[in-house]
Amino acid sequence: MKKVVTIIFILTSILSNGQTLEDYFEIAAGNNPGLLSQYKDFEAALQKVPQVKALPDPNLSFGYFISPVETRVGPQKARFSLTQMFPWFGTLKAQGDAAALMAEAKYQSFLDARNKLYYEVSAAYFPLYELKEWVRIEEDNIAILESYKTVSNTKFKNGLGSLVDVLRVDVLLKEARTNLGILKHKEIPLLASFNKLLDRKEDEQINIPEAFGVNVLPIDYTKDSLVVDHPLLNSLELKVKAAEASERAALKQGLPKVGIGLDYVMVDERTDMVVPDNGKDVLMPMLTLSLPLFRGKYRAAEKEAQLMQESYSLQKKEITNTLKTNYEMAVFDIRQQTDLISLFDEQIMESEQALNLLFTAYGNSGKDFEEVLRMQQQLLKYTKLKISALTQYEIALAKFNYITAKK
Repeated sequence: MKKVVTIIFILTSILSNGQTLEDYFEIAAGNNPGLLSQYKDFEAALQKVPQVKALPDPNLSFGYFISPVETRVGPQKARFSLTQMFPWFGTLKAQGDAAALMAEAKYQSFLDARNKLYYEVSAAYFPLYELKEWVRIEEDNIAILESYKTVSNTKFKNGLGSLVDVLRVDVLLKEARTNLGILKHKEIPLLASFNKLLDRKEDEQINIPEAFGVNVLPIDYTKDSLVVDHPLLNSLELKVKAAEASERAALKQGLPKVGIGLDYVMVDERTDMVVPDNGKDVLMPMLTLSLPLFRGKYRAAEKEAQLMQESYSLQKKEITNTLKTNYEMAVFDIRQQTDLISLFDEQIMESEQALNLLFTAYGNSGKDFEEVLRMQQQLLKYTKLKISALTQYEIALAKFNYITAKK
């Protein structure tokens, strides 16, 4: 039975003229040097196919007789030889299959690199959202604390409060303003990290979502499905098949090669006598057969291909196990952040209620202002933690999509 993983799917609303995360994926895919390098590697591997499928170049030789060799029809002046060697039947096809399969394996590696880049872009994108929200929350906190300072100062002047209350607000205001400054400075390295993935200027600004809407959405996916169509596993499976083709090619390379040639000999006429075909040039077809007597290199090539098959198979098993483990961790992270978001929502709601009650009591009595400030800071903490949980959830979901090779 399939295991249904319930997650929170976050809908991001972007300004109509802004770029979405998917737009940044496309920019990264078109600009990232590492990904483009992977694709060039695949294109280069494709060029290997016609090389290994081609026949060896024919040999053309020319010889000139410094001392003419006398024959019945006259002295030989020069000789032309043209020879074409042909490998054993099926050798070129096996070599071509091996090269084509390795090229396809490199394409699958490129797909995995693209998916990994999408994850890295997401992992660099959402901290910028977190930072933007933290800045907004800290600015709101400063505005609230300033209003509290006004109220506490008024009560102190009217003899309904103490100077300590005013000083407490000042301490928190200084801390909040320092935190806000640090947060604003943090944007520089985060932007640089994000834009590096897109191969853009480090300080180029990006569009950040204004708000998240939360919906519950089931994802129907099982660990067993990982092995069906994952680029990493596909790449290794293709490498196994390429090694099998290489083994066939090595076996056939150990068989004789056949050569077909033609010799043309230029002959001068004899002047000392008249003979039939006097001075007639000679045309001689030739057949060549290689003798692969030294078997060591062929056996070594076959053994190499067999060992590579075993190596790729073991790598595939190892990656399969790793993917399944990472899958479980990604599902746990998604569930954990989902639970935390729900918890922080409840804590924010209850803290707001408590804060309203405490502030009303303080307005009436001028007492327990310390509790008002404490609850305000607690509300600030829970609000920030919720934003962090939303950020970590999105990063965990991006990692889940990478592990499962989902776009």
